[in-house]
Amino acid sequence: MSRPIRALAVMLATCSTLFAGTACGGRTAVQQVAGNYIVVASPSPSTPAERQKLVRTRFLANAGLAAGATYQWIVKPWKAGGFKNGARGRQEALVKAGLAGTFAYNRLRAAQRSAQGDPTLARALAPLAAGIDGLRTLPTRLSNGDESAVSSFADVVSKVKSASRGAGTPVRNQYPTARQLTVD
Repeated sequence: MSRPIRALAVMLATCSTLFAGTACGGRTAVQQVAGNYIVVASPSPSTPAERQKLVRTRFLANAGLAAGATYQWIVKPWKAGGFKNGARGRQEALVKAGLAGTFAYNRLRAAQRSAQGDPTLARALAPLAAGIDGLRTLPTRLSNGDESAVSSFADVVSKVKSASRGAGTPVRNQYPTARQLTVD
């Protein structure tokens, strides 16, 4: 072996021995002294008030995304006549509406789960559980030409918004990106 390769091998062996010693639980003198002066805060559980704020925040984010997706890719094209037979761009509008419907259903279910952590929101959304579950069939109903699916979807979203407003948590539309519709 040449001299530089031998030196490299010796350095590699020395370093691996040092790292193996500390990785296996051995502490160097520097680590022992530093441990006396460095204080690391341990995580503490959040208070009930903080947890409730987070529940409402998650609810608002999920419900807002569902409302925005419904309005942007289902209600607006429907009002513009984009779902009618023979309409220009009908297939594209139906595909987008199907993706948005699936996304909105997913986010409404997540909002419903988040609301379970807040008694006021849970009571307000309890009567809407059947309506939210009924949204699963939107893509199929739209592709079959059932335009009442759009109005039922918009109706459920508006009921969620009014129930949350009554619970003191008003929902605003948030428009998801096209990537969020396909990834989530």
